[in-house]
Amino acid sequence: MIQFLLQASWWIPIYGLMGAVLTLPWSTGLVRRTGPRPAAYFNILMTLVGFIHGAVIYRSIWSMPGQQIHIAWLQAAGLDLSFVLDVSPVSLGAVELVTGISLVAQVYALGYMEKDWATARFFGLMGFFEAAVSGLALSDSLLLSYILLELLTLSTYLLVGFWYAQPLVVTAARDAFLTKRVGDVLLLMGVVYIGTIAGSLNFSDLELWSETHNLPPLTATLLGLALISGPIGKCAQFPLHLWLDEAMEGPNPASLLRNSVVVAAGAYVLIKLQPIVALSPVVSDTLIVLGTVTAIGASLVAIAQIDIKRALSHSTSAYLGLVFVAVGQSHVDIALLLLFTHAIAKCLLFMSAGSVILTTNTQDMTEMGGLWSKMPATTTAFIVGASGMVAGLPLGMFWTFRRWVSGFWTVPPWLLILLLLVNFLTTLGLTRVFGLVFTGQSQPKTRRAPEVLWPMALPMVSMTIVTLLVPMMLQSWQLLLSWSGTFVEAPVSGVQEVINHVALPLLLVSSVLGVGIGSSIYVYGPGREPYKFPYQPIQDLLAYDFYIDRLYGLTVVFLVNRISAISYWIDRYIIDGFVNGLGLATLFSGEGLKYSISGQSQFYVFTIATGIAVLLILMLWQF
Repeated sequence: MIQFLLQASWWIPIYGLMGAVLTLPWSTGLVRRTGPRPAAYFNILMTLVGFIHGAVIYRSIWSMPGQQIHIAWLQAAGLDLSFVLDVSPVSLGAVELVTGISLVAQVYALGYMEKDWATARFFGLMGFFEAAVSGLALSDSLLLSYILLELLTLSTYLLVGFWYAQPLVVTAARDAFLTKRVGDVLLLMGVVYIGTIAGSLNFSDLELWSETHNLPPLTATLLGLALISGPIGKCAQFPLHLWLDEAMEGPNPASLLRNSVVVAAGAYVLIKLQPIVALSPVVSDTLIVLGTVTAIGASLVAIAQIDIKRALSHSTSAYLGLVFVAVGQSHVDIALLLLFTHAIAKCLLFMSAGSVILTTNTQDMTEMGGLWSKMPATTTAFIVGASGMVAGLPLGMFWTFRRWVSGFWTVPPWLLILLLLVNFLTTLGLTRVFGLVFTGQSQPKTRRAPEVLWPMALPMVSMTIVTLLVPMMLQSWQLLLSWSGTFVEAPVSGVQEVINHVALPLLLVSSVLGVGIGSSIYVYGPGREPYKFPYQPIQDLLAYDFYIDRLYGLTVVFLVNRISAISYWIDRYIIDGFVNGLGLATLFSGEGLKYSISGQSQFYVFTIATGIAVLLILMLWQF
């Protein structure tokens, strides 16, 4: 039985797709009498089946070597485009994370989307979403991963634009779709090129190929830059990061999935491409620079937002930036740990934020306050989720940072400074959100705010328990280092030894400082208005995301508009002008001939004979 389920593991993504198909009678309006609820139940049922299927295989394969499932798609003229699935503890763990979070998000959506007229369509899109992400987790083929990334982009476009009657939603969906296209085009170029030089598009084969082949430095750099372009867009990294902020216009259950597992999908592909990326030091340095800029910049922007979902989404970009730094340093296990712990904590934070939004009918934190006593389950969920996001004992992110700074490798001083700064800013930002939303005096929209009903409370409480159990999961996976013993394998310098001893205390101090400063301003502060910097331009610089959108308008958008205008002028006045000129010449010559013809047959014969004679003379003239 276990072997059969193992060989049928490719069905796990199909379950989500089947759930999406089963919702069609309700989402298309063929069934109206029952309401949209049955569509949601079908989708939830198929997600539950996929989760159970993956759990059974995961338990059985934990101590076994990974296996591969080959699915032949196209084989012709020496071209072999086969899809390969990787069935290993890591891939199945990723699948369980995706299906588990999708399951709680869909149950949560039962309450959140209860009064929406298009609930069936929403659940169908969620099933499509789940199928693409879980398939990406199992994929061992770069080609299949690229196809699934494109399907993920399509589902993102549809879910962000779910409430398409609102102009801002339409703009957000369009920007998300087009922004990702920039990276996907370059990624496709890299996929095609590496398929020609490596002879295979399977990640396992590419890893072996990268160990035995030396590419010219320029080739390795261009190839690596092309391959990381797709993950840069998918993970909302600078300079392709603005779409995630705008995508918060979609329904909150979709935002929950997008900020926990969907953005991690691009990073998961990047982790699998790490052996190719490591061929060029320039590409590795590019990942580190982009990740550092995004981590610090997004953390700063988050503390100046007044929209609760946008404040949380910027922290997503920041932590994905740390993943990019880890991959650039070849710390693949740290990247996987960051993805796991961040996904659990961020899922819980967005559940708490969604409960607040549904109850208060606003996303503006300046209109909230005093919800601590009115929504105890939501408040507890936010506190636990925020604790899991930062390096504070005893939850998951602390152990991830601890393994990073005290692991079996050299930690440069700049990396410790980066972790301290991001951890401090994230703690400050989450404390700020907590102070504005849950403490202080009640506002008109929060005065009578009740706790959410069980369809939303049950998954939120469940994820609270899961977040608390993350350290136990890491311990069972033997990913925690003991408190005693030597942290490095080789002799280190005096500076490195100091870093190994002071890193953890400094991380804890940065968390305490973030909570202390945030509480002094937003929890125990004198007013309800968000804190503003004494220098207003700094406040505006952070609130408007360093004016990146305006910079795009003055550079990229302006350049594209000018090129488009020049192309239009050339097309209309040169190309069309030439064609229209030939047409007019033909028309006028025909009109002129009309008046010079007698209509007698002998005249036509004479004209033809004259033309033939002229042609013969011209041909014979050469001889």
